[in-house]
Amino acid sequence: MEVQITINGTTHTSEVEPRTLLVHHIRDDLGLTGTNVGCDTSSCGACTIHIDGQSAKSCTLLAVQANGADLTTIEGMASGDGLHPMQQAFMENHGLQCGYCTPGMVMAATSFLNENADPSEAEVREGLEGNLCRCTGYHNIVKSVLDCASKGA
Repeated sequence: MEVQITINGTTHTSEVEPRTLLVHHIRDDLGLTGTNVGCDTSSCGACTIHIDGQSAKSCTLLAVQANGADLTTIEGMASGDGLHPMQQAFMENHGLQCGYCTPGMVMAATSFLNENADPSEAEVREGLEGNLCRCTGYHNIVKSVLDCASKGA
């Protein structure tokens, strides 16, 4: 099937098998490997992207379901040479350890702050509960999100 998806501002028209998961289309067909596959069961959130401005796990969607959608992946978060404020906060607050969950965490956290610009620590923890860090780095992840929120980003 033919799909047309805009990713990070660039429109891509591709032929995909109807059963192709969106995460595999993004990584394998389009070469945007910042979106990770961590579990294949939608449990970890490593594949989190934004679809039409909303956070979504790309392993739960077929590429054909994203036909006509506007997607943002971690590669599209930075602006020119500058990091996105959430990326900057993760860097400044050591919000990553091995880094595997980081793209999905950044995407989920950004979407979360769009919905709740001044969250408490408990709200951040609850808001990110669908994203797992196997290194147990949650303290600094939460600290990063709160730092980004405090700067109004």
